[in-house]
Amino acid sequence: MIVRPKPNLINILTSLKGSIARKIALRCLMVTLLASIIVLVETLHPNYFAKVNATPFTLLGLSLSIFMSFRNNACYDRWYEARKAWGEMIVAIRSMIRETQVIKDAHARQNILRNLCGFAHALNAKLHGKRELDAAGEWLEPRPDDNAPDISGRILNHVGEQCSALGESEAISEFRYTIMANHLTSLSRSQAACERIKHTPLPFAYTLLLHRTTYLFCLLLPFAMAESLGWLTPVFTAIVSYTFFGLDAIGDELEDPFGRDENDLPTHAMVRNIEREILAALGETQLPPALEPVDFVLS
Repeated sequence: MIVRPKPNLINILTSLKGSIARKIALRCLMVTLLASIIVLVETLHPNYFAKVNATPFTLLGLSLSIFMSFRNNACYDRWYEARKAWGEMIVAIRSMIRETQVIKDAHARQNILRNLCGFAHALNAKLHGKRELDAAGEWLEPRPDDNAPDISGRILNHVGEQCSALGESEAISEFRYTIMANHLTSLSRSQAACERIKHTPLPFAYTLLLHRTTYLFCLLLPFAMAESLGWLTPVFTAIVSYTFFGLDAIGDELEDPFGRDENDLPTHAMVRNIEREILAALGETQLPPALEPVDFVLS
């Protein structure tokens, strides 16, 4: 995720970090070169473009803008829902830190909290396509089987068993156990929401239609502007293609908030914050440093 101060006019015009410009530069350049060739042909053979009307392009551009806004809104909803799911997970873990303060057995409390930290590491690794045990193994006691299909879920099951055992031994009250069980349910709900977003992309036909229409519009637009605008056509074509290709590319980034793009969620930083809070709650004084943005990018 991009973390930087509010840009001024110079930053707006010159910033590339976090901008989509580098990803679409080649496409915009190709469309601009095509527009230049079309203007050259129109200059040498003006009769070729005498009957080209710009009205259909106006209607198509308006329709494409509306369609693209719907898709980008859907992609942003996925990004924001993912952030809310991680926010709810952080709240639940902080609540568990607070509720476990009544546990007299320091080892039991440590085991619960370290397993919760392992859950955060495992879920983050799972969403990024990495091995869960490699990321969470050092936090877990006992360590789950390597062949387990859902390490994150098994961690929560184990924490639930620990809380149940504490309730049965009356180390915690039944009311306290109910509250802790509710927090574990909230963690399961957050995990399910993240997995749903990760494994259920927008319908492919929906995205494909937008990609094709965007390319067709940008490629055909110079034919409508060549006669009336002349050599200004490449300039306006570049601006229009930057806008449409850029919105299209931004939607692709936001559709998967757990990817490796600059505008994706900083889940590694959130996991590190969870790790620091749990270690501090366990009395550790040498905490790992919080992750800071590198070249304005917080991972």
